[in-house]
Amino acid sequence: MSVRLVVENQRSYFQKDYTRPINFRIRQLRKLKNSLKHNEKIILDALYKDLGKSKMEAYMTELSVVYQELNEAIKHLKTWAAPKKVKSGLMTMPAKSYIYQEPYGVTLILSPWNYPINLTITPLIGAIAAGNCVVVKPSETSPHCSAILEKILNYTFVEEYVHCLPSQTPHDEVNYQNYDYIFFTGSTNVGKEIMSIASSNLTPVTLELGGKSPAIVDETANLEIAARRLVWAKYINAGQTCVAPDHILVHESVKSQLVEKLKDEIKLNYSHAENKDDYPKIINDKHFERLSKLLDEPGLFGGEINKAARKIAPALLVDSDFSSPAMDEEIFGPVLPIISYQSLDDLIVKQRQLAKPLATYIFTENQATANYLLEKLSFGGGCINDCLMHLTSSSLPFGGVGASGMGNYHGKASFNTFSHSKSILKNTSKIDIPIRYLPFNQAKLKILKRIFS
Repeated sequence: MSVRLVVENQRSYFQKDYTRPINFRIRQLRKLKNSLKHNEKIILDALYKDLGKSKMEAYMTELSVVYQELNEAIKHLKTWAAPKKVKSGLMTMPAKSYIYQEPYGVTLILSPWNYPINLTITPLIGAIAAGNCVVVKPSETSPHCSAILEKILNYTFVEEYVHCLPSQTPHDEVNYQNYDYIFFTGSTNVGKEIMSIASSNLTPVTLELGGKSPAIVDETANLEIAARRLVWAKYINAGQTCVAPDHILVHESVKSQLVEKLKDEIKLNYSHAENKDDYPKIINDKHFERLSKLLDEPGLFGGEINKAARKIAPALLVDSDFSSPAMDEEIFGPVLPIISYQSLDDLIVKQRQLAKPLATYIFTENQATANYLLEKLSFGGGCINDCLMHLTSSSLPFGGVGASGMGNYHGKASFNTFSHSKSILKNTSKIDIPIRYLPFNQAKLKILKRIFS
């Protein structure tokens, strides 16, 4: 069946109001959860085949997040979807004001290869919770996971409601349809293309992109904790994480100490990682070759290569600066440049010259420093004295700003993303205050000025 026909059938299904009842939505979310649980083994196998993720890492970074989102939506959906009474102004007396949440209609989710289960199902939860129909297009770069997603989703749902396209479906055939909402996760360049295509139909979009997310370590930081958390966050999924620390900015007075602690953490947890079964691989040859070229920089620690397995051991570039080749674009791999700074103001000037990142991580024991950096730097979200963990909270909307994206999701934010907020004022016909009607005269003007001044 063509993509055009899928969209037409979904629009017809949506217009019959099948997806609007809250109990229907909750049943679909429960069906999705049961299907995922029933297929856990083949999901974990697919993640290993595509990315080399161990079962522990795959469950932690993919399925546990999805289950949490499902549980949150199932538990709170009735509250999220209920009309909200809001304050009415003096102008509207005696009317009452409400906000209704309504679904957009037929939505498109374009998901990436790096966390193929998590980053497909999590927005899908929001779309279902909000009462939409959904077309899903997974990435052809992670073929095993995409095949599993297609199998699970198309078995669980009727295609008029939720349909997963084959990952090899031509992009133009998918993208050039008249959707009511598009949710895209991927690179900034492709995000620009999606936004351009959506603009032809004035289709609203959420773009979850990426960028060069810095980790800032000042002279007061607990260096042992910082090193442990930075190494974990950078090298999970072999650095193929949109919010991984892209580079470290460390105060020059503690740089050598931090570097040694980073090396100790790598030696402890990633010795001979390039030969280990439970260390993820680079997704394809193209990315492997791109990352391998970054290892030619001076000051390299680690970075051993297993070309046959397409694995690169954790690497530090300890002599980097803002002009280094590794700073030209988002690294998206297990290579970590380390740049020293002298003052916070110099750091802020340099970091502001880069595009606004998806995340920023600040390691400091000085609350004033943390607050100063939060005020001066613009980024999607982040952590103080940690990395990545803001993603795990369904209470924190996740999304970018500027070149790192627009819109957000997770928890209630996912429901809001896929819902239109419809503002309704309910008045009475029993009282009719005449001041708004003609004739307009000085007496009425004086009354208005007395009320609103």
